[in-house]
Amino acid sequence: MAEIERESMEYDVVIVGAGPAGLSAAIRLKQLDPDLSVVVLEKGSEVGAHILSGAVLDTAGLDALIPDWKEKGAPITVEVKEDNFYILGEAGALRIPNWPMPPLMSNHGKYIVSMANVCRWMAAQAEELGVEVFPGMACSQIVWGENGEVRGVVAGEMGLQSDGTPGPHYEPGMELLGKYVFLAEGVRGSLTKEVMARFDLSKGHCPQKFGLGMKEIWEIDPEKHRPGTVTHTMGWPLGKNAGGGSFIYHLDNNQVYVGFVVHLNYENPHLYPYMEFQRFKHHPMVAELLKGGKRVAYGARAISEGGWQSIPKVVAPGVAILGCSAGLVNVPRIKGNHNAMWSGIHAAEAAHAAIKAGRASDELSDYETALRTGPVGRDLKKVRNVKPMWSRWGMVPSLVLGGLDMWTNQLFGLSLFGTLRHGKSDAESTGKARDFPKITYPKPDGVISFDRLTNVAFSFTNHEESQPCHLKLKDPEIPIKVNLPEYDEPAQRYCPAGVYEVVEKDGKPTFVINFQNCVHCKTCDIKDPSQNINWTTPQGGDGPNYPNM
Repeated sequence: MAEIERESMEYDVVIVGAGPAGLSAAIRLKQLDPDLSVVVLEKGSEVGAHILSGAVLDTAGLDALIPDWKEKGAPITVEVKEDNFYILGEAGALRIPNWPMPPLMSNHGKYIVSMANVCRWMAAQAEELGVEVFPGMACSQIVWGENGEVRGVVAGEMGLQSDGTPGPHYEPGMELLGKYVFLAEGVRGSLTKEVMARFDLSKGHCPQKFGLGMKEIWEIDPEKHRPGTVTHTMGWPLGKNAGGGSFIYHLDNNQVYVGFVVHLNYENPHLYPYMEFQRFKHHPMVAELLKGGKRVAYGARAISEGGWQSIPKVVAPGVAILGCSAGLVNVPRIKGNHNAMWSGIHAAEAAHAAIKAGRASDELSDYETALRTGPVGRDLKKVRNVKPMWSRWGMVPSLVLGGLDMWTNQLFGLSLFGTLRHGKSDAESTGKARDFPKITYPKPDGVISFDRLTNVAFSFTNHEESQPCHLKLKDPEIPIKVNLPEYDEPAQRYCPAGVYEVVEKDGKPTFVINFQNCVHCKTCDIKDPSQNINWTTPQGGDGPNYPNM
């Protein structure tokens, strides 16, 4: 195919991703210098379309960025009034009192929010300052400079046919070039992966760890609705099969967020995370809450869980990695949006200083320093051992020892355990099918629990079917030749959207990819035991269209 010619546009800073990190960076840049040219490129059909988060928001980052956010009408109104934590058994629940928990775990003074709506509001604030925000603009390639630095991205390529060749309505997209490029793509971003590999940014750091978060929005009986109530659970139904837990957040308008997280370092390849979520809703405590209600939305995404030990080097020539792309979630607090905002603020301040000094396309080392020594580093360092403790010793020991470790960090700024390291990657943690029992899951009842494809319809996902499949297999034979006999092809189960199937065709098993169902969670890219699936971005505007996740 002939070399594609593209028009290019120059900016001071090009930002990939209109999440809390990317938008915070854009706003801060314009606050520092209104004359800076800043563009934010978002692959979703609108800002917020691909944003899925719990979310109980710690407003610390937003307080620093826009101190008068209340006066400016931010959609942040439901303050946490009640904070509950339970360990579940199959039929009962044990309430863990709040008093033994370190203060950093308290949700009082925080807000239950839709981060999709918060990001829509932030985008409006950015545009008022003169930021150019372009949704529906998937960034499919890095533009490399003459000396190997990141110069920009290719955005807006549309109309490729299934074989990858230009179709009749092909649009080549544009090269958006910047003195600096910020990658704020969220978890396991495709461009971030490429940059991290090119510059070996994970060298000297632990592998990133992940969880799969699934979430439904329910409208419930008004008599059961308690705005501001936050409930977290651990234990049943996962038991010893996997780490994880749930969240139930009462927001306004008789709505409740019901979420379930499964740590992706589970060993049993027969585990079916989506069905664990559906089974969880039949616990008496949860089923009683949902009885008489209706589910109105569904979605899923991977969550970075590696914390302090797994943050890679976040800068390379011409580029900075922000937010969940860098892995800034505080796992025990189940919060990352505040750290994403801080990362955007720090990156913006470093880029502004560099541009003011006449620099371009070099390493923003000041951003790296600010991230590790500032509020993000302080937040993550205190809880750094909780996740590796859970991985090594299980739920109950990690509750006791993790609590002790957080207390000593909170009170004395030190850990009795030092810094524990993460072990294998989540893909390497997957065991062989023959070594683990199959798990039987109850059939969804269609009232409280739902089959996967029915629920995917409530993510409002859409992909242009004529485009190339964005889920690339490095070797098309591995799913049937390796993954099926060795691992019972776990892609059939770990995907929360039913993208992958093994079907009989001409008397032989065949691996089928239904990419139209993809909700962009990236679990396949993370958990595939052969690391054979590469998630890349489809054309702009495709994927889920989350209303207020």
